[in-house]
Amino acid sequence: MNLDEMIRSIQKKIGVDVDGRAGPATWQAIYTHFFPPGAAATALTQKADARSETAIATLLPQVQPYARALVFKAAAAGITIKILSGLRTYAEQDALYAQGRSKPGAIVTNARGGYSNHNFGIAFDIGVFEGSKYLGESPKYNAVGILGSDLGLEWGGNWKTIKDAPHFQLRPAWAANIGEKEMLAALRDKVASGADIYV
Repeated sequence: MNLDEMIRSIQKKIGVDVDGRAGPATWQAIYTHFFPPGAAATALTQKADARSETAIATLLPQVQPYARALVFKAAAAGITIKILSGLRTYAEQDALYAQGRSKPGAIVTNARGGYSNHNFGIAFDIGVFEGSKYLGESPKYNAVGILGSDLGLEWGGNWKTIKDAPHFQLRPAWAANIGEKEMLAALRDKVASGADIYV
C-alpha cells in the first residue's frame, strides 16, 4: 500500500472527503478521533497574523483552515507569507478588470465579476515578505506553491495559460474532473440559487 492509498483509507474510515491528500480537514478528524475533546480545536484553530486573518475571515469556512495551514507550513519552511486577499464582490472584480483597460494602471486580471474564484470565497492570494518588506516577485512563491499543492490546494502557478503564483484555491470535490469555465458557471448558478458551494 502506497502513501496515497494509506491516506485514502484513513480518510474513508474517519469520514472526510477521500482525496488522498492529508489536508486540514483530515488532520482535524484525526485529532478529534484520537485526542480528548477540545484538543483538535486548540491544535488547529491557531490564528495567523492580523492582516492574514482579515482576509481569511472573508473565505468560506471550508477554505479558512487551508489558508491558515499554508501560512504556518510556509513559516516552518522559513518563508514568511501573509494572506492578502480573499473574497471579492462582483463589483470589486469588475473594478480590477477595468484597471489597464478603461481605467489607469496595469492589467492585473483577465476575469470579470462572476468569472473569478475570488467571487465565491474559495480563493485567496498570498504575499511573500522578508521582515516587513513585501516581495512582489521571488522564487519563494514557487516553494509556497509546492507547499500549498501538498495541502490539496490548487495553485495558480501551475496554470497553463496565465500563471498566477500568489493565487491558491480549494476546488470543490464535485469539480475535480471538469474545466475551469464549467466550474465557474456552476459556481455562479450555486450562488444565484443560494446553494452550498461545496455540496
